[in-house]
Amino acid sequence: MTEQAFSPEERAAVYRAIAERRDMRHFIGGTVAPELLARVLEAAHQAPSVGLMQPWRFIRISDPLLRGRMQAQVEQERIRTAEALGERTDEFMKLKVEGINDCAEVLVAALMEGREQHIFGRRTLPEMDMASLSCAIQNLWLASRAEGLGMGWVSLFDPEALAELLGMPDGAKPLAIICLGPVKEFYPAPMLVMEGWAQARPLHELLYENQWGVSQ
Repeated sequence: MTEQAFSPEERAAVYRAIAERRDMRHFIGGTVAPELLARVLEAAHQAPSVGLMQPWRFIRISDPLLRGRMQAQVEQERIRTAEALGERTDEFMKLKVEGINDCAEVLVAALMEGREQHIFGRRTLPEMDMASLSCAIQNLWLASRAEGLGMGWVSLFDPEALAELLGMPDGAKPLAIICLGPVKEFYPAPMLVMEGWAQARPLHELLYENQWGVSQ
C-alpha cells in the first residue's frame, strides 16, 4: 500500500465494478438520462491511448429504423456464425446474443480513419489502435456498471456492411455495437457460463514466469 492509494471503501468499489461487470443481453427498455449518458461516455473518453491518438469514435443511434437495420445485419451474421460452428449450431442458436431492439441506447464504437499516420507506439504493433479503443469500451462498461446500467458488446456483424450503413469514411472501422440501458438484474455470473457454453479459466493457468508456459 502506498500513500497514493484510494481509501478502503473506494478500492472496494473499483474492484466490485470489475468483478460484477457483465456482458448484458436482457434489457427492460426505459431511457438513459442525457447527463448520465454524457458521464459514462466521458469515462470512455478518458481511456489511455497509444501516442494519445484517441482513435475512438462513438455514434449514437437514435433512429429506430436504423437500429432495426443494424439488428437485421446482426441476425444475418448470427446465422452465418451458427452454420460455421458445425455440431454446436443448435446450441448456439439458443443463445441470446444481442439486445439491440430492447435496450434504451445503442452506440457504435469505431476506429477513426487515417490511423496509419500515427506511428508513435504503432510502428511494430499497429493493432494498438484497436487496443486503445478496447480500453475506452472497458471504461464505458465499468462506469455503466457503477451507474447501474447494463451494457452489452455485440460483435456479430460484417464491419464493411455496418460501415456502409453508417456512412463511415474509407479506413474507419466499427468494432462494437453497444447496447446500453436499464436491466431487471445483472447476471450473477457471465451468461455464457450460466448457459453452459464455456467455462472461465482460473488466472493461475494463464500466468507464466520468465518463459512461455512456465508457471510460477
